[in-house]
Amino acid sequence: MRRLNRKKTLSLVKELDAFPKVPESYVETSASRGTVSLLAFSIMGLLTVMEFLVYRDTWMRYEYEVDKDFSSKLRLNIDITVAMRCQYVGADVLDLAETMVTSSEGLVYEPVVFDLSPQQRQWQRMLQKIQNRLQEEISLQDLLFKSAMKSSVTALPPREDSPAEPPSACRIHGHLDINKVAGNFHITVGKAIPHPRGHAHLAALVSHDSYNFSHRIDHLSFGELLPGIINPLDGTEKIAVDSNHMYQYFITIVPTKLNTRKVHCDTHQFSVSERERVINHATGSHGVSGIFMKYDISSLMVTVTEDHMPFWKFLVRLCGIIGGIFTTTGMIHGLAEFFVDIFCCRFRLGVYRRHEDGPTARISSNNFVSEPPQPDPL
Repeated sequence: MRRLNRKKTLSLVKELDAFPKVPESYVETSASRGTVSLLAFSIMGLLTVMEFLVYRDTWMRYEYEVDKDFSSKLRLNIDITVAMRCQYVGADVLDLAETMVTSSEGLVYEPVVFDLSPQQRQWQRMLQKIQNRLQEEISLQDLLFKSAMKSSVTALPPREDSPAEPPSACRIHGHLDINKVAGNFHITVGKAIPHPRGHAHLAALVSHDSYNFSHRIDHLSFGELLPGIINPLDGTEKIAVDSNHMYQYFITIVPTKLNTRKVHCDTHQFSVSERERVINHATGSHGVSGIFMKYDISSLMVTVTEDHMPFWKFLVRLCGIIGGIFTTTGMIHGLAEFFVDIFCCRFRLGVYRRHEDGPTARISSNNFVSEPPQPDPL
C-alpha cells in the first residue's frame, strides 16, 4: 500500500514538471547557434562579475531632521600655527551667551619654526590637492566617510630635520569645549583679560610693526575627532602682506551622525567662506588685526548611513540578468534565422521558376507553330 502511494506521488510530481525534456535525437545543432550561445555566455559572465562588484560596494544615505540637543557641549579641535611668538598672541572663544572660553582650558602654545620641512611641505601640497578635488567632486566625501578611522592623512608629520633658526612662530593646538550657540573663536595680539564691560586683550607691550598674522591651519574640526576625515580648512595657508591684517572665516556647522560599518559617532560637518583685508583707519578700514573664526550652528541634523544591497536582491538581479540575456539572445537569433530563411527561399524560388518556365514556354511555342493541322475524320 505504501509503495502504491509512493508511485502515485511520484507520478503526480512528474505530471507537475514545468520543464519538459526534449530527446537528444530531436535537437538540431548548428554553428550559428553555437556562436550565439558562446556570445551569450560571455556576456552573462561579464555582467555577473560586474553585478558582484556592485553587490560588494556600499553607498551613503542622507537623512535630515531637527537637532533638539542644545544643552550639550561642542568640542572644537584646533591645530593652527601663527607666525608670531607665543607670548605675543592669545586665543579664546566668545559666544552669544556671553560665555568666554579661554585658551588655558585646553589649548597648548608650542614655539615652532613657521617654515615647514620638505616632508611636511609635501604633505601640505597633497592635502591641498585633495581639497581641490573635494570642491570639484562632492562624491569623494562619501569615500572619506567610508574610510574613516583607517588613516591619519590630516595629521601633520613630525619634522625630519633640525631647524637651524630659533623658533619664531607659535603652534596653538588642542581642543575647547564650547556651547552649541553662535560664537567667535579668535587669535589676536595679547592675552585675554577679564573685563566687566566686554572682551579685551592686553597688547600694549607689542608694537604694531611686529604684527604678523601669517598662519597655517593644519586641522580644524568640530565634534569627535575622526582620523581620515578631511575638513574644509585643513591645509590652508595664508601669508600676510601687511602687519595690520585681518583674516575672517565664516563657518556654518551642521551636526552629523555617522553610521558606517566601521564607525558610529557624532561629528560635525561645516562649510566656510573667508575674507581678508588690511586694517587702515585712514582709509576707513577699521577693525582689529588677527584671525577670527565666526561660527554658527545649523538647526538641522544630518544622519549619514552606509547602506548595503541585501543578498536576496542580489540574487533577483542576477537571475534577471541571466534569464534576460538568455531569452533576448534566443529571440534575436530566431528573428535573424527567420529573415535569412525568407530572403534565401525567395531568392532560390525565383531562380528555379526562371530556369523551369523559360525553356518550356519556348518549346510549347515551337510545337504550336510547327504542328500540322489535323484532318477531319469525317
